[in-house]
Amino acid sequence: MYRRCGFRYEKKLRTAGVIRIAGIDEAGRGALAGPVVAAAAVLPEKFRHRKLNDSKQLAPELRETIYDELVSNTEITWAIGIVDHIEIDRINILRATHEAMRMALAALAMPPDHVLIDGLPVFPFPFPQTAIIDGDCYSLSIAAASVIAKVTRDRMMRDFCAQFPEYCFAQHKGYTTELHLTRLHEFGPCPIHRRSFEPVAQPLLALEGIA
Repeated sequence: MYRRCGFRYEKKLRTAGVIRIAGIDEAGRGALAGPVVAAAAVLPEKFRHRKLNDSKQLAPELRETIYDELVSNTEITWAIGIVDHIEIDRINILRATHEAMRMALAALAMPPDHVLIDGLPVFPFPFPQTAIIDGDCYSLSIAAASVIAKVTRDRMMRDFCAQFPEYCFAQHKGYTTELHLTRLHEFGPCPIHRRSFEPVAQPLLALEGIA
């Protein structure tokens, strides 16, 4: 179901006297390879965009165009946080996602007064927060963060594809697709695969059994 993004949550906070409101979202949480990337975005009060929405609902070309518009807009403050596959395996994906979010907020030029988070609440967290299920469909601030996080990570995965072309990361971005699983079973995991994720661990177990 299509939902039009807006500023309903932001307006409610501004009515209560909150000024700097950051939206935050992540990309790559469910992938089998590569980093998890979080983005934080603070939009101006009078920001308007006719096509901005949850990054998953946007065609790749449009998503890239909107990304360029967002990051080149001098009235928008944004930052990213990146946690790599090694740290994901060490602390687990949930903690790594939350750490990426905290990193993105810490990298903002000015700290926010309040944060709108896509999904469930994050604890511990350095700022007052409002967690919104499917928030990237309702809040323009979160939608902007979702586009920045998604495009940033997609570009990283295309770079990884040049290093490990046999896995076709440019096509599936590290997610669980038939193509990715086929290549994973054919070649085994590469250096950026998350060893703690079961579909990655299975080829390792099979190899150990052969040995």
